[in-house]
Amino acid sequence: MKQPRPPAHPDPDRQSGPAFFWWEDDTLVVNILGKPSASSDAIGKPKGQQLKVSVTAAPRNGRATDHMVRFLAGEFGVATSAIEVVFGRMNVNKQLRIKAPEKLPPVFQQSSLP
Repeated sequence: MKQPRPPAHPDPDRQSGPAFFWWEDDTLVVNILGKPSASSDAIGKPKGQQLKVSVTAAPRNGRATDHMVRFLAGEFGVATSAIEVVFGRMNVNKQLRIKAPEKLPPVFQQSSLP
């Protein structure tokens, strides 16, 4: 069962700070600040216009990004093929497009509150 999703696009008049995600139809677009070689895989807190995501994989030849995609697929209840790395495959600054997520991690639900 799909969870209700936040507003279609961040409201620029909202005073809660810059948004790290937005919706384009049924696709969730997320700006990520990756942390490779971490002690555990985890979704952290927003930092400015990015969401911190830590992964245990080392940053070699895009392996950390591949690992992050597999980790996030489970967190959003989608297949890895539903996640597109728009940019940043070999960089800590990334943008991901997640097609029709089945569930949203708590940080996305908290960020959608008025």
